[in-house]
Amino acid sequence: MKVLANDGISASGAAAIEASGHELITTKVAQDQLENYINEHQVDVVLVRSATTVRKALIDACPSIKGIGRGGVGMDNIDVEYARSKGLKVFNTPAASSDSVAELVMAHMRSLVRFMHDSNRQMPLDGDTQFAALKKAYANGIELKGRTLGIIGFGRIGQALAKLAIGAGMRVVFSDMHNEDVEVSLDFFDGQNATFTCKNVGFEGVLAESDFISLHVPGGDLIGATELAKMKDGIFLLNAARGGVINEEALLDALESGKVAGAGLDVFKNEPTPAIKVLMNGKISLTPHIGAATGEAQDRIGTELAAHINALAAEA
Repeated sequence: MKVLANDGISASGAAAIEASGHELITTKVAQDQLENYINEHQVDVVLVRSATTVRKALIDACPSIKGIGRGGVGMDNIDVEYARSKGLKVFNTPAASSDSVAELVMAHMRSLVRFMHDSNRQMPLDGDTQFAALKKAYANGIELKGRTLGIIGFGRIGQALAKLAIGAGMRVVFSDMHNEDVEVSLDFFDGQNATFTCKNVGFEGVLAESDFISLHVPGGDLIGATELAKMKDGIFLLNAARGGVINEEALLDALESGKVAGAGLDVFKNEPTPAIKVLMNGKISLTPHIGAATGEAQDRIGTELAAHINALAAEA
């Protein structure tokens, strides 16, 4: 099969695809040129990440396409149901990036409670002349141990985060419409493991009980002024799921009032041009949508995509 990886693919993924006899194209094609390129080269499978969109018009205009793959979890940049109604195979790699996203969320949490996100901005500017003042400004950190993390959306990523949080000594509660209480197993380097029960306390319970809240849902306007008002004073919010899940205007107001002590954001409402007020807020730890951007995750994504392509070829 002829495969276009329009948003790139890891070396291991490329090797796996080519080892199976498929022709891999890694040329980056502009969105407005994609239709012509696919038709000219008779592409069978289009692989995307978050940059390229595959909508109804493109599907209709490119009859050679037999499959669409998303390297990652969310498929909001693909018209999935329409593609499947036309007989196309649509697949993603939901398990491949779970640990990478979870580790990024923990990094944001640890950065926020010790002000590292802001001190790393200010130390290069004033560390040589205002050292004592900066030391005082960042002296009121807190520990994660003993705090409660509430996770909204307890799928693969949510559970991977729960394991890291439990390892840090945190209590974990969650909200998920599909799960009752869930047992998570921590596997250690020496082969030992331990099992912990995480309680499903419901959405309102997470809002009321948590010291930190991390969102792992596929989309929607979930957290606004009403929800923020139900949280503890000094809450920390984390979003590495979808931009817009937290209302950014309401978040900025809550940061200004002190209701929210800090936020860690990997995704934004207006990507790739996030609001300047969000980017400049000293209480927000920022990353540019890199949750799955580790070498290990990209290797797993690439090899999973290769397996899907092989299955599609076998059916053809």
